[in-house]
Amino acid sequence: MATAIVSGALANKPFNGGEAWVRLSWALGLRRLGFDVYFVEEVAAADCVAESGEPADFASCVNRAYFESVVEDFGLGDRSGLLYEGGRGSFGLGLAELGELAADADLLVNISGHLTADEILARPRTRLYVDLDPGFTQAWHADDRIAFALGGHDHYATVGLNVGAPGWPIPSCGIDWIATLPPVLLHEWSCGPDPTGRLRFTSVATWRSPYGPLEMGNRTMGLKHHEFRRLIELPERVEGATFELALDIHPGDSTDLDALRAQGWTIVDPREVAGTPRAFRDYVRESGAEFSVAQGVYAESRSGWFSDRTAAYLACGRPAVVQRTGIEDDLVPDRGLLTFDSLSDAVARAAELVAFHPEHCRAARSFAVEQLDSDRVLGRILERIGVGG
Repeated sequence: MATAIVSGALANKPFNGGEAWVRLSWALGLRRLGFDVYFVEEVAAADCVAESGEPADFASCVNRAYFESVVEDFGLGDRSGLLYEGGRGSFGLGLAELGELAADADLLVNISGHLTADEILARPRTRLYVDLDPGFTQAWHADDRIAFALGGHDHYATVGLNVGAPGWPIPSCGIDWIATLPPVLLHEWSCGPDPTGRLRFTSVATWRSPYGPLEMGNRTMGLKHHEFRRLIELPERVEGATFELALDIHPGDSTDLDALRAQGWTIVDPREVAGTPRAFRDYVRESGAEFSVAQGVYAESRSGWFSDRTAAYLACGRPAVVQRTGIEDDLVPDRGLLTFDSLSDAVARAAELVAFHPEHCRAARSFAVEQLDSDRVLGRILERIGVGG
């Protein structure tokens, strides 16, 4: 049996069930394909916090507790390791054990380049970097002022379907990027019951990105909160629907929060409704549809970014109205996944979902089966990089 190591941020993103699913989809998807899968994560002392958000030691921090609960819940408890301060401490498998495993591993999947420990990173036979932030990733690598580099991997995949294509405005770093859709484990995302009453659009989001706007030459590309502000009037302009955001928003952004509520947006706490992978899945399944904007960088660069969150909605038979990011025209179906550029465009697309919701639900699930099934998505990547299960 071939061995794969997957690395990504669980402990570093506690109480974020959607982010956990991104990492789980790769790990569990590879396991479905016959790999013996291990999961590894690094966490720094500066990022370890208590429930209150105050600094905490490794033994008592919520980061460690969240990591443990997720890997145990999904059958990775004895095949995972959380490395503290480069391996000075650990939960589960330690640095030496993981290093031995890596020496015999056929594949390392390094999501967002999270893994940096050379004792593990340098040893697998094939090392795959997975880019979740197209535009940011390439711009940071090209900027000598930023301590960020993409080296140390054999292959590079990205959920930006247009990265490196003609017209792409950001340097592609001389890398042959493998464009991929997000993998989804379809058996984990069964369709929810048909909603009743007004169609409830939802999404799970963070108001401000930890990154600043991206500046390339004389061009500045914005962030998600800039895009939401352009569409703040949407709830008042769509009949037969409600709009809800499970929104992580800082108290310092109270002016924006008040404006959202005044325009008819319902705001709920993402930690309460989507803090674990299972809670996130329930929240998506119980929604009527998704409405979401993209980071301005994804849209303005026409990156072809495809959201892992949207992939989850579609897999549950929940259609989506999302901002255009340059997704190839032949990928977007007539129903199930609708895209917009402007406020008037978004109003029209949302109204269409309200009017023909059952048809869009069926189309959403069909799209997921045909395009997002982890067996197909991961199988294509493995074939491209020459790795078998």
